[in-house]
Amino acid sequence: MKEMTLESSAFRQNETVPRKHTGDGADKSPPLHWSNVPAGTKEFAMIVDDPDAPTPKSWVHWVVYRIGAEMTSLPEGVAPSLRVDSPPGILQGKNSWNKIGYGGPAPPKGHGLHHYHFKIYALDMQLNLDPGDTKEALLEAISGHILAEGELIGTYQR
Repeated sequence: MKEMTLESSAFRQNETVPRKHTGDGADKSPPLHWSNVPAGTKEFAMIVDDPDAPTPKSWVHWVVYRIGAEMTSLPEGVAPSLRVDSPPGILQGKNSWNKIGYGGPAPPKGHGLHHYHFKIYALDMQLNLDPGDTKEALLEAISGHILAEGELIGTYQR
């Protein structure tokens, strides 16, 4: 599978996610940019989760999909709505707080360093998912349709 590059102007690979992008700050999604997109990409999807969470499954921070194939970035502070006006057409799902949109890093105090995995997927199809779907529903829908993926890991601790 082809690898894409996923970057943020807010933090680099394995660096601390700035406070304003966490539950301790403004809780705004960070600006993200991806490159090395494969030919044939019909749309993108993204999942952000924390496998270090003291829960049976990774804690899901963001589920976003129906990102148009012409797009190569998401701005800072994507609004927490089922259907995003800017950039238009994007849908968001439920995070582990059972809320729509981005929920920034907020690990338990004293639990140590957590790693937040921002994963972008280039898909060979347009998804037929409803707004508000879960990470599990998204992963099931994209199974067998991933042309490439990219990952950016940010860290945070309290």
